[in-house]
Amino acid sequence: MFDVILYQPEIPPNTGNIIRLCANTGAMLHLVKPLGFSLDDKQLVRAGLDYHEFASITVYDRWTECAERFKDSRLFAVSTKGAQQYDLVDYAVGDAFVFGPESRGLPAEVLGAVAEQQRIRVPMVPGNRSLNLSNSVAVVIYEAWRQNGFGKRA
Repeated sequence: MFDVILYQPEIPPNTGNIIRLCANTGAMLHLVKPLGFSLDDKQLVRAGLDYHEFASITVYDRWTECAERFKDSRLFAVSTKGAQQYDLVDYAVGDAFVFGPESRGLPAEVLGAVAEQQRIRVPMVPGNRSLNLSNSVAVVIYEAWRQNGFGKRA
């Protein structure tokens, strides 16, 4: 239904939680290297529990390879620098959401490749840096899924 792209994720439990989220929402997960962990990392596996077999995961060596895969899709960059609040957008089945690494967010070249109105943010109390990556993914994916009837519409 939706695609979640993690650009250079660094923390295994976050990615494990996102694997579980994707398995339970029907979202496809895409990981862009370098990863800050091995895909058989014990913390990643523990956080994802046994959901790895229910999630569809694709790994890309480079951002350009991933971007090419989504060139015909509507791509949203989720960032604290986003111009649009995430819940003010009308999402459609097939939309893709790219999230940056935990320590630094999306780089300028990735943000710049996404139209300004498709650079979205999750609001926070002023002065705070960012939400946890897996929480941000959950907030955005559940809003997109909710808008589309949780998969119940034709």
